[in-house]
Amino acid sequence: MKAYIPTGDPAEPVVLADVPEPAPGANEALVKVEAFSVNRGETFKLEAPVTGGVPGKDISGLVVQPAADGSGPTGITRVVGHPMAGGWAEYVAVPADALAVLPDGVSAIQGAALPLAGLTALRLLRAAGPVLGRRVLLTGASGGVGHYVTELAAAAGAEVTAVTRNAERGARLAGLGAAEIVHDVADARGPYDIVLESTGGASLPIALARLARRGVLIWFGQASRTPATLDFFDFFSGPESAVIRHFHYLDAGTPLGDDLATLVRLTADGRLHPEIGRVADWADTATALTDLRDRRIRGKAVLTLP
Repeated sequence: MKAYIPTGDPAEPVVLADVPEPAPGANEALVKVEAFSVNRGETFKLEAPVTGGVPGKDISGLVVQPAADGSGPTGITRVVGHPMAGGWAEYVAVPADALAVLPDGVSAIQGAALPLAGLTALRLLRAAGPVLGRRVLLTGASGGVGHYVTELAAAAGAEVTAVTRNAERGARLAGLGAAEIVHDVADARGPYDIVLESTGGASLPIALARLARRGVLIWFGQASRTPATLDFFDFFSGPESAVIRHFHYLDAGTPLGDDLATLVRLTADGRLHPEIGRVADWADTATALTDLRDRRIRGKAVLTLP
């Protein structure tokens, strides 16, 4: 079968190659891929790729071989899936508990845009606790996670301030329910009950300073790729007794498939709108990856297979 493998070359990070078709384990279904999305974090991993590995975590397609142990979707079924690797290919083996059925009202393109960003947003807000009536500051809001967090949090009754780089992206976030848009975290007016921080570097201590006393800051990314420096005594000037929590979306205790099914249901009901900045044939995968890395794509980039 054909699949994209890493090259280690930043100018052309992946190339199409012939690789063996996956052999599913007893608890895995074989999925014929119809579409997959790429994530900015994956572009960073391509800088030091695993030799021979096929990347890809966000897919939608058709189950052509259900899991042998009887778990997960049965028969020929449209699905969205979240394998840990292997998705940028014609076929991928996906754990049955990391699949959710796609109804007719949700396209393969929408489905492929849901997994990593949608799961991160859903589980991030779950980790934050009740947000009804609470002030939430979200940094790095321009990407796929930021769009999902904004829409879900606003729908749950939060007053969201989104930090985004430009007015165009800010207008879209306002349309999804953000109460306020700022283009620099230093311009955010606190205090905030919850800070969701994904930039790292200099942004994290600035965001922390806007946190209310006994508030919660959840650190879920470091898009700047720069470590943050914190000063213990800065907490006494505002966020006294605050909590800083590290977040990883896989540490949730809920099967991936269950949360994927929630995302699919919300999309089908018109309550969640995947923000898709580019749809292209999978022949353009390398270009999409470099454009995503260099921030030339707003939201998700989805590649479709013929």
